Amino acid sequence: MRFTKVVIPVVLCVLLVGLTVPAQRKKGYAKKSQKPLPVVSAIDTDALKGLITKERERPLLVNFWATFCDPCRDEFPDLVKIDKEYGPRSLDFVTVSLDDIDQIKTDVPKFLDAMNATMPAYLLNVSDPEPAINFVDRRWRGDLPATYLYNEKGEVIYSHIGRVNTVELRNAIEKALKKDNGR
Repeated sequence: MRFTKVVIPVVLCVLLVGLTVPAQRKKGYAKKSQKPLPVVSAIDTDALKGLITKERERPLLVNFWATFCDPCRDEFPDLVKIDKEYGPRSLDFVTVSLDDIDQIKTDVPKFLDAMNATMPAYLLNVSDPEPAINFVDRRWRGDLPATYLYNEKGEVIYSHIGRVNTVELRNAIEKALKKDNGR
């Protein structure tokens, strides 16, 4: 009898502890090992103009894209490789998402995280994207993806609408870097 009085409470305690640990993990109480999602900053037309036109020491690659755009999603791994190859030594690279502003903390950073993207990321936050699109390129109608390479003075030296040809883009970057080194 005495044995039963001791064993039953001990068994009940062990069962309760065993049930509460998984519940705590589900509620988010357990230690998270995930890294934070990339930060995506809102950018308006004037800030985009300033970003593109400011004089810089290195060429600037700008890719306009969206999470709902299949060609954008298809080309993104190649752009991440280009950023890893050129970015650290000789190229500034930013992405500008044309997703809805409500995606700035959800789908856009989740996609960038899944792609292991480390370049600065922006989301165009305007009620009418037409002025921004016309500023970037009067011939561009907003089709995605769109990729532009600017020299140090903010002048377009390469542009491509649609999924970029990485060989062509690499050649344009190399050409821009040779001009830069030949000063």
